[in-house]
Amino acid sequence: MDIILGSQSPRRKEILEYFALPFRQIASDYDEANVIFRNDPKAYAIELSQKKGAVLAEKHPSSIIITADTIVYFQGRIFNKPRSAEEAFQMLSDLSNHWHHVYTAVTVQQNGTQFSGIEETKILFQPLTPEQIRLYHKSCSFLDKAGAYAVQQSGNIVVKHIDGCYYNVMGLPINVLKELLSKIGIDLWNFLKPC
Repeated sequence: MDIILGSQSPRRKEILEYFALPFRQIASDYDEANVIFRNDPKAYAIELSQKKGAVLAEKHPSSIIITADTIVYFQGRIFNKPRSAEEAFQMLSDLSNHWHHVYTAVTVQQNGTQFSGIEETKILFQPLTPEQIRLYHKSCSFLDKAGAYAVQQSGNIVVKHIDGCYYNVMGLPINVLKELLSKIGIDLWNFLKPC
């Protein structure tokens, strides 16, 4: 059983390592700019995860491939990974003291068969001052994170309330993954590690 996690995300790797499921990491080189946002954040995230997986499947046709895409959605806009410190600052300024949505789409595919699912989590940010945003970004790697923040570790200081799956915000919702793997005959319950 050859399982590929199609992501270089250390957070997705960490979550998948909660289980005794052997896998290797190979990033998909799909250009995300090819997917156009058409005012449907769920469809957008699913299309990204599917196309990332399809690119890997061309090179590894017999492998089980897991891909995911996480997006932050607020007031009709997608907040992907920021391209600069200025853009990251603006993202947190916009999200400050507001609810927003985090969607992670997961795709599992093998032998030309593809299954996808999505999780939604609502996040309420603390009211943040410009100085707090700068302090946060000084202490946290943010250019590789949708919305320019992380929910884990000290990143939680920006979050006031979470409504939904925590692991979704980290980038790999476990229950969605479990359901998708079951469709190709893998029961995640059989790969539990001691807690």
